Amino acid sequence: MNVSAEYDLIVIGGGAAGFFGAIHASTRNPNLRVLILEKSTRLLAKVKVSGGGRCNVTHHCFEPAALSTHYPRGQKELKKLFYQFSAADTISWFEQHGVKLKTEADGRMFPQSNNSQTIIDCFLREAEKSGIEIKTSSEVIQVNKLAPYFEIKLKDKRYTAHKILITTGGYNKSENYNWIAQLNHTIVTPIPSLFTFNDSARAFTSLMGVAVAGAEIKIAGTRFSQQGPVLITHWGLSGPAVIKLSAWAAVELYRLNYTFTALVNWTGQPELTVRQTLMQLKNQHSKKNITGNALFHLPKRLWEFLTHAAGIAPEKIWADASHKEINKLIELLYASAFAIKGKTTFKDEFVTCGGVDWKEINLTTMESTLLPGLFFAGEVINADGETGGFNFQAAWTTAWIAANAIAKN
Repeated sequence: MNVSAEYDLIVIGGGAAGFFGAIHASTRNPNLRVLILEKSTRLLAKVKVSGGGRCNVTHHCFEPAALSTHYPRGQKELKKLFYQFSAADTISWFEQHGVKLKTEADGRMFPQSNNSQTIIDCFLREAEKSGIEIKTSSEVIQVNKLAPYFEIKLKDKRYTAHKILITTGGYNKSENYNWIAQLNHTIVTPIPSLFTFNDSARAFTSLMGVAVAGAEIKIAGTRFSQQGPVLITHWGLSGPAVIKLSAWAAVELYRLNYTFTALVNWTGQPELTVRQTLMQLKNQHSKKNITGNALFHLPKRLWEFLTHAAGIAPEKIWADASHKEINKLIELLYASAFAIKGKTTFKDEFVTCGGVDWKEINLTTMESTLLPGLFFAGEVINADGETGGFNFQAAWTTAWIAANAIAKN
C-alpha cells in the first residue's frame, strides 16, 4: 500500500461491526495499520445491553435462504451474503476465539457465560493482540477523498487512510448521515424499527404483566400480522409478536404516525374455530360456569376480564348466555381492539430501517460502487432484522466480507 497515509484502514464506529471488521482485516493481513474511531466514550455499547445484558450473538438458523427471511429490509442482499459468512461461521469464529455459544429454545444464541461482557472482552483482547489503535470521543464530521487516500476530519483533528470502513450503526435522524451523503451516497430515510405499541385507551392496563404465548396481532386495514407471544404492559402491548410486527410494518406505521388500531386474537385460532368452540360448550356443557373456566389456555385473569367485558355475569352458565353475549365474547377473543397512539423505543437497543442504499454497494466486497476504498458494514446500511440475534448476524456477515476485501490489497 502507498505509505503516504497514516493508516491503511480507519474504521468509523466502535460497535459490533466495527470491531469484527477491524479484527478480521488485521488477522487476514497483520501488516495493516488499523485505527477504530468511536464518537462516544463507550465502546460496543449495543453489545453490552443486547439481550438483557447477555448479548444475543446470532440465531440458530444455518440455511442462508431461511435466515434471510427474518430481515424486513435487505433480505435479498443478505441472502447472497450469508452464503459467504453464515450463522454457523459466526459460531465457529467465536469458538476459535475462546467464546462458546449456547442455543435457547426459541433459537436465540448467547455466550455460555450469559454475560455480554464476554463478547466485549473477546473483541478488546483480539484488537489489542492485533495492534489495533482505538480512539473514543472521536466523532467524524467529514470525509474527503484526496487521492491516493482519504482524509477523515474530526472537530479538532484529522487522519488519513487508504481505506475506510463505515460501521456507525443506525441513526434515528437523517442529518446524522450528512457526512456520508456528502460522499454522494444515497441515504434511505431512517425510521424506527423494533418497538412496542402504546395503547391510548389503556383499557387493558389492569392486566399488566399478562402474557399469551400463541396470540396473533394485526394492524387493522393492512396485510401486516404476526403470531407469537403478546404481553400486556402498563403502556400497551409488547412481546415478541408485537416487536416483530413493528419491524415488518415499520414503514406503514411511520406513515400512519403510529396512530392505528391493533387487533389481538388471543386464541391464535380462526374466528370460525372460536365460534364453534363456544357454541359447542353452550350446547354440550350448558351447566358449566363461563367465567370460572378459561378456554384456549388463556390466563385466568385475561379470561375473566374478557367475559366481564362481554357483559357476562360471574355466576352465569353457558345455558343462560345470550347470543349477543357470546358474539361479543367471540369478538373480544378473536379481535380485541387496541387504539394505538405512539410507540416505545428502547434507546440503548434501538434499531432503524434506512441508511446507505444497497444499490450503491458491491455485494462481493461491501465496497462502495461510487468511491473505491470506501466500505460499509452493519446497520449503517439499509438493513434490519427481527429480534433474536438477526441484526448482529448481519453485522458479522457484512463486516467479515468487507474485511476480507480490505485485507487483500
